[in-house]
Amino acid sequence: FCLISWRIFWLTMANRTAPAEPPRCALTKLEISLLDHIVKDREPCSQKTLSHYLVKIARLGGYLARASDPPPGNTVMWRGMTRLTDITLGAVTMANICG
Repeated sequence: FCLISWRIFWLTMANRTAPAEPPRCALTKLEISLLDHIVKDREPCSQKTLSHYLVKIARLGGYLARASDPPPGNTVMWRGMTRLTDITLGAVTMANICG
């Protein structure tokens, strides 16, 4: 559980300290692809940064992403990562069964 907790805390802090980094520094290609497919962008985005994808993860966890909302915290990131992990496991399982 320590590794999972560390990753969630690290992602939360990365969103606040290095939001302009490329998403591959923290997420796998599969996670990025699934987020693009499942969590639709609310407005067109020319550059998809780490922050862009971490907000998508937070939205999976219930974050509303309104203009006046503070950055997502550890709890909402944990909920979002839990859902993303379940979705990733389902995608990998389906690829192995069908593929």
